[in-house]
Amino acid sequence: MDRLLFGDNQFFGVNHMSEEKARAQLMRFQDIGAVIEVLDHALDEGVKTFMCTTHDRIAAVCDHMRADPVRYKDFTFYPGMPYAHKYANAVTEDGMLGALKRFLPDEGLMNAMVRGGMSLAKKDIEGITTLLIDAEMKMFAGLATPVIFLQNVVVDLLLGLKFSEAFRIFADHVKKRYNAEPGFFTMNLPMLLPVLKDVGVENPVVCSNINKIGFRMCGGIEAYGEALRTHQCRAIAMSVYASGAIPPAEAIEWVCGQPNIEAIVFGASSRANIRATRELVHKYWK
Repeated sequence: MDRLLFGDNQFFGVNHMSEEKARAQLMRFQDIGAVIEVLDHALDEGVKTFMCTTHDRIAAVCDHMRADPVRYKDFTFYPGMPYAHKYANAVTEDGMLGALKRFLPDEGLMNAMVRGGMSLAKKDIEGITTLLIDAEMKMFAGLATPVIFLQNVVVDLLLGLKFSEAFRIFADHVKKRYNAEPGFFTMNLPMLLPVLKDVGVENPVVCSNINKIGFRMCGGIEAYGEALRTHQCRAIAMSVYASGAIPPAEAIEWVCGQPNIEAIVFGASSRANIRATRELVHKYWK
């Protein structure tokens, strides 16, 4: 895993501190060419892993990368699923059958529908889950996806419901079908790590908010520190700047000093900001 990963929040108007900035970014990146330009800047700065949702517009990014395999031969995707709004919008636009045709895997519509139908008939959670994973992964066909993430909206819901077996189902399918590592986004790292161990997901890749002021860190900084020290995992720190509340150098220096941090994911809209973060990580990550 690369030490520095590039995130996609800025492309979809996500900013936890400023609605005005979020709206401006959303307007700027309506043009997929603007998204590609920033990703090219990241690649040219040596940041070649893109951690992204399965938003419909990411499919256009995938198409662009497939069309120029030489330029993007070292480019890697870390998809995070599901993107719930996509399903709701598809049903609204195309109806139930149209939505099924849009998202089901190319391996055979009938085979996928039978899998889904049998699963629903038997209330087979494993079958439904694997079908949805395959539907989400359709847009990444032919591209490198060495880590595939389950989004925190699902991870933390499953934690609350104590349906921990679902994590094993996800992990097993990702490994078997895609030869990839399963990853998990969470807003509660201290709660998730022991649960993953209990269901047999060893040394997991886990992405969570990790920053100096405890911004959006459920349980607090001390609980996170204890979890990182006592559990074997490969942690990816996000929101390290706390949406701009922490000066960049101070934020990166602190994160780089924490145990078990394997990578940092960040978002940026300009080459200068990408370069600045890369240089800070190079300076403080010993």
